[in-house]
Amino acid sequence: MPMLPEIAEAAREVQSPLLAVLLLLGALARTTRRAGGTGLTVLAPGRLRRPSTVATGLLEAALAVGLLAVGGLLGEAVRILAACVFAVSAVALLPVRGRAPEAGCGCFGGLGRIPAGWRAPARAGLLSAAALAALGLESAGWQVVASAGPTHAGVLGAELLVLALLGPEPRGTATRRFHREPCDLRGVSPRHTMRVLRRSEVWRTNVSVMTGSEPGDVWRQGCWRLLRYDGTRHGRRVDVVYAVRAGGRRDTAVRAVLIDRASGAVVASFGAVARTTLPSPPRKLPRPRQAARRDAGRYDAARAARTLRAARAHPAGSSPEARDPDGRDPDGREPTPA
Repeated sequence: MPMLPEIAEAAREVQSPLLAVLLLLGALARTTRRAGGTGLTVLAPGRLRRPSTVATGLLEAALAVGLLAVGGLLGEAVRILAACVFAVSAVALLPVRGRAPEAGCGCFGGLGRIPAGWRAPARAGLLSAAALAALGLESAGWQVVASAGPTHAGVLGAELLVLALLGPEPRGTATRRFHREPCDLRGVSPRHTMRVLRRSEVWRTNVSVMTGSEPGDVWRQGCWRLLRYDGTRHGRRVDVVYAVRAGGRRDTAVRAVLIDRASGAVVASFGAVARTTLPSPPRKLPRPRQAARRDAGRYDAARAARTLRAARAHPAGSSPEARDPDGRDPDGREPTPA
């Protein structure tokens, strides 16, 4: 059983590697685009928010390297600088609560997006005290890690628990995991929509039909973001309309229809084919998860694959009709005899 002086010494020694890891995590999180509107960056002008976020991340990375690699007098200077950085953060987060109470603390980039409250300044103050507690040690952080024992592990686990209780990140992660918004209310960036669309097989199948690389119209309807492109099929002008689901599975996230511009008729569909006739609008809307399960149950992967193979076998201009290998139209109906 370790004695109290041994526990106190182990607590002092683990501060440098612990602070180094936290600073590295913070520096990595600031490379994401979500980190620009959180923490102290809300106090800067709009055009300076991204540069200030990058500069803060570089400072954190430099301090982390110093805490791990440097000992002696230079290591003391690094610990003092780290304590000052955390202390300044604790004080500066107070006006952030008044100016932008909805902004996260930004301690780990865009991970903590919920309001920071009093927890973030308290945690920053605790980390400042931790850096000051390590003053006077000769060993660098990597040397502590190399010689760590069970006492160090116990002290580190207890301190991590306290820091987690003071931080908004675990609470925000749990909220996103267990209380997700319905897909029709979920915000999805246009950049993410385009990335999902252009990686899909439905997009690659219809590239030869489209006459432009940018959509003519983009709109949101429920769980779907729809994008319309101009196209030409067998010498006739068509609209290629893609539907990208917000948060959907990869095999059902992208669908497309080709609409003849002159007649308004749907001449081809790709990406999802139903085994049964789609029901009429219900009197009472189902819950989002129940609706998603129903949608997945109606998806016929084999028939959808046949329509894609048929489209590849008969690209634009090579066949007057687009039918699957069974001789049916893309919507599953038997061909009408001439």
